Amino acid sequence: MRVLLVGSGGREHALARSLARSPRVSDLLWAPGNGGASGKIRTAPVKSEDVDGLARLAQEERADLVVVGPEVPLALGLADRLGALSIPCFGPVAGAARLEASKVFTKEFCRRWAIPTAEGRVFDRAEEARAYLESYGGPLPLVLKADGLAAGKGVLLCGGRAEALEAAEAILVRKDFGEAGNRLLVEEFLEGEEASLLVFADGEDYAVMPPARDYKRAEDGDRGPNTGGMGAYCPASVLKEGPLQRALKTIIEPALRGIAAEGHPYRGVLYAGLMVTASGPRLLEFNCRFGDPETQVVLPRLESDLAEVALACARGGLRGVAIRWKAEAAVTVVLASRGYPGSYRTGFPIEGIEEAEDLPGVQVFHAGTRREGDRVVTAGGRVLNVTALAPTVAEARERAYRAAERIRFEGKTYRTDIAGGL
Repeated sequence: MRVLLVGSGGREHALARSLARSPRVSDLLWAPGNGGASGKIRTAPVKSEDVDGLARLAQEERADLVVVGPEVPLALGLADRLGALSIPCFGPVAGAARLEASKVFTKEFCRRWAIPTAEGRVFDRAEEARAYLESYGGPLPLVLKADGLAAGKGVLLCGGRAEALEAAEAILVRKDFGEAGNRLLVEEFLEGEEASLLVFADGEDYAVMPPARDYKRAEDGDRGPNTGGMGAYCPASVLKEGPLQRALKTIIEPALRGIAAEGHPYRGVLYAGLMVTASGPRLLEFNCRFGDPETQVVLPRLESDLAEVALACARGGLRGVAIRWKAEAAVTVVLASRGYPGSYRTGFPIEGIEEAEDLPGVQVFHAGTRREGDRVVTAGGRVLNVTALAPTVAEARERAYRAAERIRFEGKTYRTDIAGGL
């Protein structure tokens, strides 16, 4: 099988390693790739948002399957384009990808299909949002969200009215998140414990992955700004059998049934970001692809052939595929550039990756890196994901942090409390 993988981050490096292990994959091409390819995986200089270029590349390479990592090409209709070319795509069509591409669409979708989520109000005019927030007398904090795609950073937690007014100004007026901020969603704050629930879906059937938990805030103790994710662990104990089954019945199944009924059968990975509250799981967000960094703790636990599973999702044959998972737990720690998610410098040489991977159960996934000759240098905010497998979460955590200490680059920063206290 000839496979084209789309994307350039840590999630995609984890996907690349899993696909490369498949005996069914005779040729793997990664576009555009990152420093993790290291001459072992072919790459092509086609960016993720270049839907026309990716469709041409898939044709030229006679791809039997295209695996899409990030959300942007899916929102732009890459799966639709490939479908018109009869090329199987592991990723939903644009109509289904709206579950991530528009938070307003998702809020309205949840109302239509009785999916439990936070109450919210939508605004597209700054003066209306300002008037609502100035007169707001309900419970705090509030959550303000830019409607569109903002790389995981368009969600602002506001502890008071002044902070909420500033956030609305940033989203609707200053356009800190660009076109993603053309509309604003103001939501109630949900109390509980977060979890990430991902499923494989083929348009009719689905298969559950082990629940994970990620950490969005930049600093220890869940302080600082939201990021794309600073670490994760799997399995997430908060989604034990009872809450897990409830989440599947009240969130995952209605979503898959609803999006199909609205004309867009869902094929690929559906990600539900959940808050497990005292009254049960409630939806925080849908993503139309693997999470990042959840992928880096879920896929290392997958025993089955990812290429086989992905092709079954794309073609509608998931029911006939046995999906097996390792009993081990996994923890990943993100090594970031100082200043992320704000401004940061890049181009610093990275040392110690091989030393880290010498530790038992450790894999290092490249996220924001590039190759310069025979060395790897930093090229993004989230630079590396240090993942470890072990019999328990606590042991995996210890291994991951021991490995992280072996890696060196100027400005290296990371949270020290990923999976702490477990």
